[in-house]
Amino acid sequence: MIGVASRVAVRRRVRRFDVTALPLVVRVYINNQVLLPASLVKALGITQLKFADIEIEYKGFVIKLSNVRLLRTRHTNSRQFTIPRRIRELYGVGPGDVVKVLSIRPSNVG
Repeated sequence: MIGVASRVAVRRRVRRFDVTALPLVVRVYINNQVLLPASLVKALGITQLKFADIEIEYKGFVIKLSNVRLLRTRHTNSRQFTIPRRIRELYGVGPGDVVKVLSIRPSNVG
């Protein structure tokens, strides 16, 4: 008798990052961007938003970012935004640092 090994496909699922309210504590990516998870974007109703005014907290400083472009991918509702260079240099925000997103509001532009 010949033993036949059949492969069983195991579907691995990534555990969802369910966040539905602010404030949100996140790490800054290596490209100086901050990720807003899809669950938060849906909960806040900002899926169609292109520009936003965002308040973040870093080392006790509350930083207001105005007219920040919300970047999106083709297949998800998650958004990313880049922390402007002048803010990064002024406050010393770098890749891997932890920031707290306090509020996201629609911008007057866009």
